[in-house]
Amino acid sequence: MIPKLQTRDMPYLEKAIQAGALRNKVIANNVANVNTPNFKRSDVDFQSQLAAALADESGDRLSMAVTSPGHMKPHRQSSRIGPVIFADNSTTMRNDGNNVDIDKEMSNLVENNIYYNAAVNRIAARFAGIKQIISTVR
Repeated sequence: MIPKLQTRDMPYLEKAIQAGALRNKVIANNVANVNTPNFKRSDVDFQSQLAAALADESGDRLSMAVTSPGHMKPHRQSSRIGPVIFADNSTTMRNDGNNVDIDKEMSNLVENNIYYNAAVNRIAARFAGIKQIISTVR
């Protein structure tokens, strides 16, 4: 008997990696413009969209019932979510209108790298499991 592969989380992990890469670029842009007058920092929001999508999938909304093997299986709508870049216009760090705090950006960079590496490690573990299943089936 061949075990069923559970890969429903792969599209979300892929989106998480894309969001992490985008956030790295946005943080790098903030750091590069630390001395640019009137520059406003940007950031990326992905976690709130991911949390909302997962809440929708966990039963907070009505889902399709599968009562026959011929029915289409319900699937997650991972294509509807993605990272969103937003500008932070709420603060000013200096008199020249720039609001980039280099210490905060470096902290954000470390946090983002941990997030990105966690998503990559999760996908690597998933593929290692698939590899093990394939070698067992042979």
